Amino acid sequence: MQSPPMAYIHTTTPFHVFATHWTIRQLTHFLNDEVNNSISMATRCEGSAAEAASQSPAAAIASSLDDGKKHLLLAASGIMIADTLDAAGSVAVIKLPLIISSFAKYSNLSIRVILTENAARFLAGQSPEQPTVASLASLANVDSVHQDEDEWSQPWVRDSKILHIELRRWAHLLAVVPMSANLLAKITNGLCDSLLTNVIRAWDTDPASGKRILVAPSMNTCMWTHPVTAHQLSTLTDAWGVEGANASSGWYEVLMPQSKTLACGDVGQGAMSDWNHIVSVIRVRLAL
Repeated sequence: MQSPPMAYIHTTTPFHVFATHWTIRQLTHFLNDEVNNSISMATRCEGSAAEAASQSPAAAIASSLDDGKKHLLLAASGIMIADTLDAAGSVAVIKLPLIISSFAKYSNLSIRVILTENAARFLAGQSPEQPTVASLASLANVDSVHQDEDEWSQPWVRDSKILHIELRRWAHLLAVVPMSANLLAKITNGLCDSLLTNVIRAWDTDPASGKRILVAPSMNTCMWTHPVTAHQLSTLTDAWGVEGANASSGWYEVLMPQSKTLACGDVGQGAMSDWNHIVSVIRVRLAL
């Protein structure tokens, strides 16, 4: 049926004038067609939204909970002061591809990666040892790479899966390598303002779960020797540590930093534990 002239569709012309150009039957058919088209479009939109929700990152993770594999959640954090990156504390992020690649031979292992906003700045394709964030997804056994924006990649509706909760459920072990001074402060004060800190804050701390968080601090020497660092670190090692005073109920394992020349030029303790050692510990903890 021919559509009515645009002048009459958008006008406030009285109905009796409108009807002089269109019969009542023509107008009725036109309006019915418009209503049906609107309903059809709405139905398609709802179907597309449902399909998208079923393919959300959280839904994909939830569907792989019982895949029979060992699940390693590998995270890296960085720190930014004003507009200058603290390279001494966060350059260890570039060891992440090496750590991931070392697990390539384990077909029974699934790896998911979380990068904080500042950690991702070290993986922008600057050099061969600093590939892009996207390239991490192509490494063997890596099933997904997540950043903060993934938490809200789709508007949440009731009964939708929540990314940080599904990552926590999925992981058998969370390894934060490196853990910056900034992240240490957030963890010990219960802050949860990013995807990673939400995963950590929602961690299952019940000893029966057997779930551990492995952290490898990395920061400038002066940051490492600062009194507040010792205070915060004692929370992880003593109060919440697997080898501390409450070992039977602890869930944190801290791999202490090493002493060397840091990226900032300072010499002293604060460099992340050797990445080969980190790999060895993860292998043991996951019984690979």
